[in-house]
Amino acid sequence: MTGGLKDGETDEEFLHSPFIRKQGNIYKPNNKDMDNDSLNEKTMEDVHTKEIDLVNRDPKRINDDVVKVDFEDVIAEPAGTYSFDGVWKASYTTFTVTKYWCYRLLTALVGIPLALIWGIFFAILSFIHIWAVVPCVKSYMIEIHCVSRVYSICVHTFCDPLFEAMGKCFSSIRIRLSKEV
Repeated sequence: MTGGLKDGETDEEFLHSPFIRKQGNIYKPNNKDMDNDSLNEKTMEDVHTKEIDLVNRDPKRINDDVVKVDFEDVIAEPAGTYSFDGVWKASYTTFTVTKYWCYRLLTALVGIPLALIWGIFFAILSFIHIWAVVPCVKSYMIEIHCVSRVYSICVHTFCDPLFEAMGKCFSSIRIRLSKEV
């Protein structure tokens, strides 16, 4: 930040010298630095207040493997053994409406409490992962690095000469295979 006069201005024009900021006026940002900051703040705010899609309620397709049961998947009449058309239509309507309203009733009664429970569960899981698991793994990796250095020194100090000596001793052994007829 700098204070002082703009180019070409004199002290006579102002009673007090104006204070000029590098990033523009606080109330009217006029440069990219401040505009990017305000955009970043808005983006961070939108993460927690984003709108949900009421049309596509499974955008990541996590329930594609769940059984999608329609009337035709459960009840079918083979050719030659048809019920009355009215019974068939009423059965279809009863099945579809019952499935629809039972699902809605169950989600209204149990969905919100389960959402609360799952929210708490994943919050605890995130908390444990961030504040316990990752620091423990990092600590373990640091300690293992120290142990691996000591282990490496021990292997090179004691085992390398031993195996080198054994290799020299057994290097003069020759094996010859012959077939006895």
